[in-house]
Amino acid sequence: MSPPLLKLGAVLSTMAMISNWMSQTLPSLVGLNTTRLSTTNTLVRAKLFAGPKEGWQVYSSAQDPDGRCICTVVAPEQNLCSRDAKSRQLRQLLEKQVQNMSQSIEVLNLRTQRDFQYVLKMETQMKGLKAKFRQIEDDRKTLMTKHFQELKEKMDELLPLIPVLEQYKTDAKVITQFKEEIRNLSSVLTGIQEEIGAYDYEELHQRVLTLETRLRDCMKKLTCGKLMKITGPITVKTSGTRFGAWMTDPLASEKNNRVWYMDSYTNNKIVREYKSIADFVSGAESRTYTLPFKWAGTNHVVYNGSLYFNKYQTNIIIKYTFENGKVLAQRSLEYAGFHNVYPYTWGGFSDIDLMADEIGLWAVYATNQNAGNIVISQLNQDTLEVMKSWSTGYPKRSAGESFMICGTLYVTNSHLTGAKVYYSYSTKTSTYEYTDIPFHNQYFHISMLDYNARDRALYAWNNGHQVLFNVTLFHIIKTEDDT
Repeated sequence: MSPPLLKLGAVLSTMAMISNWMSQTLPSLVGLNTTRLSTTNTLVRAKLFAGPKEGWQVYSSAQDPDGRCICTVVAPEQNLCSRDAKSRQLRQLLEKQVQNMSQSIEVLNLRTQRDFQYVLKMETQMKGLKAKFRQIEDDRKTLMTKHFQELKEKMDELLPLIPVLEQYKTDAKVITQFKEEIRNLSSVLTGIQEEIGAYDYEELHQRVLTLETRLRDCMKKLTCGKLMKITGPITVKTSGTRFGAWMTDPLASEKNNRVWYMDSYTNNKIVREYKSIADFVSGAESRTYTLPFKWAGTNHVVYNGSLYFNKYQTNIIIKYTFENGKVLAQRSLEYAGFHNVYPYTWGGFSDIDLMADEIGLWAVYATNQNAGNIVISQLNQDTLEVMKSWSTGYPKRSAGESFMICGTLYVTNSHLTGAKVYYSYSTKTSTYEYTDIPFHNQYFHISMLDYNARDRALYAWNNGHQVLFNVTLFHIIKTEDDT
């Protein structure tokens, strides 16, 4: 029940109490007797006081079905009751009773107000408690949702680990197999060691050095051989443009493995140096040289610490030393064609080809005097003076590339796919022959091919790839009696 209804109910209850009290108390106060009267239906008038103006008049009319008397009461006039003792007594009683009733009503009202305040307070508390329960319920749902989401996210994070764990299980099996194989191998090696005995590392190293020395001594006894076969190539690196040159020094010591790199066939003066093949492959330059002149072609050579190259748009040969970065010598190659007059089949200002072999330094070119055919000249490495020349009958412009091995010039018939060593000319016997030695032109365009006597290999620039070819030579072993 709401507070206004509670208050109204309290007031109605109080009024009912007053009406009940008056219905029970008033007849006694005026002297009425509630004793059952006669059951007659005749109207009886009873005069209780002297005259109609002296007091209350009561008329009895009948009895109710339960035998109770039904009375009619006539109250006296007000002005007469003021002097009447009974009226005064009645008034006093009424005033006292009304006062008592007022006090009771006041007490009841106070209680009602207090209870009403309690109810209001309790209602507020109930509302607060209800709000708290609702908040707790909402928080519980929120927390449950939050925890559920967190758990779901954790599960989502863990799901990818399942195949990893499965892989770990598989890897664990493989590792177990590896362990077993290693254990078996260790047993085998232990058995072998017990059979042949344990060798000291230093002893093994010394044996390798001794074997290497013997091998080199054997190689020194080999005379110049004849080219029999070319195998490979081995791709060392892929870099630069389509045309270029790279080389090592055939006269360098065994510990000196420097590589020189010259990209492009013209309009360049930069030479890059690397300390080793490994540094060359990784791109770790050690030095860079800027030449005083641009070079022509790709047929340069490094020999005994110096670079030999053809000066651009001339037939002049330049000797440049890496030690102090200076030009030590320069000389014009008499009658030699230049600037694409007598190049190889691929062009690129490759008129003059400088090369070296077991015998020394060479220049291969063509002249008008030899009808554009190849001329071979042996050069003095210090002065660049021509010591001797040989004229061949092979057209320079029909040659793909050429290289010298043991004083013999080998010429390829093309720079493209299907190229082979087609012609050779021996400076020792001044004779030539046609050959058929194929090799694999893996990248379809060769713009540089030179022999290195120390490595017994062909260095090639094959369409932006730096490659090596192995060569097989036919040798005659020197004896102690040979002079």
